[in-house]
Amino acid sequence: MDASRGVKKRGHGNRSWIKIDQEGNSEVLELEKATIMRRCSLPSRDMRLLDPLFLCPSTILGREKAIVVSLEQIRCVITSDEVILMNSLDGCAAQYKSELCKRLQANKDQSDDLPFEFRALELALELTCLLLDAQVKGMEGEIYPLLDDLASSINTLNLERVRRFKGNLLTLTQQVQKVRDEIEHLMDDDGDMAEMYLTEKKRRMEANIRSNLYLEASFFGKQPPKSAPVSPVGSANGTYKLQRAFSSIVNSSSLMSSSTSGDNIEQLEMLLEAYFVVIDDMLSKLLSLKESIDDTEDLINIKLGNVQNQLIQFQLLFTAATFLATMFAALTAVFGMNFADDVFDHPSSFQLIVYLTLIACGLVYFGFLFYFRYKKIFPL
Repeated sequence: MDASRGVKKRGHGNRSWIKIDQEGNSEVLELEKATIMRRCSLPSRDMRLLDPLFLCPSTILGREKAIVVSLEQIRCVITSDEVILMNSLDGCAAQYKSELCKRLQANKDQSDDLPFEFRALELALELTCLLLDAQVKGMEGEIYPLLDDLASSINTLNLERVRRFKGNLLTLTQQVQKVRDEIEHLMDDDGDMAEMYLTEKKRRMEANIRSNLYLEASFFGKQPPKSAPVSPVGSANGTYKLQRAFSSIVNSSSLMSSSTSGDNIEQLEMLLEAYFVVIDDMLSKLLSLKESIDDTEDLINIKLGNVQNQLIQFQLLFTAATFLATMFAALTAVFGMNFADDVFDHPSSFQLIVYLTLIACGLVYFGFLFYFRYKKIFPL
């Protein structure tokens, strides 16, 4: 029971977060997930993307009041007026905080075309691209010289290093592919991009609230006094005018939202397209690196096949020579036996038989060589 209570406490306890406002001011807060969920109107499944205990792929989600960003080590919630960044031990969170505060303070007195949420999202994409690009360049600088060494000298050490780098290359390719797919998914869905215009949605909501308050004040402020008689025709006309006013406000707000999302969606699309090109270039480099490894493996297989063919050729020649040597040894063994024959009466006869046997073995061996050449078993 105590163990389960401890697990529950760890899962729902406070975590360290960094809050950055529009002025570039930052502070470290201890917040629970439920507090952030209520504050930003986020479901619990979105908060799991920000949990460092879960290995979640790169994700960018546009919600009603926030943008949930989980890109490699950068995990944050972006609203229209603040960024809630998960405080981690690595340098990515600190770099993101310092760079965002620097940019916000530098552009405090300058007009920027991008709203606050897009500037925060742009920095997250920029740092992610820089991190992945550094890994890609580092892998290129290590793998290409190793492939050159492996092509010239095939040994166990180089093969083991290539195998290890190939596994790292596969992991990095999956990370870059996921970021690319996420940006491409956002670019293909206009609705998701429109949901990410948090400042514009907040401005329209405030305008609608002010319009409703003004309408209520103007309508109820002109009500006749209680002592005056109320005409049913006048009240019907007032109700009809009120309905028309409400319908006109709703229609105008809907038209304004649709026109705004249709006109300004290009702003976010251009931002995402710029980083999509960068990520796509990284993916092309990784794929070309994988092709280089595959080409080197094909070259190694060709070299090993050539060595194997040479060994087979040597084995054929050695087998033919062994066969002839066995025939010659059998002949000498026959003459080494103790039996009576007229050949032993003439010593020169034994030498002649030995010489003829050697010549016959040589002729048979060359016959094997010409046969191998005729059959194109190996060139001679």
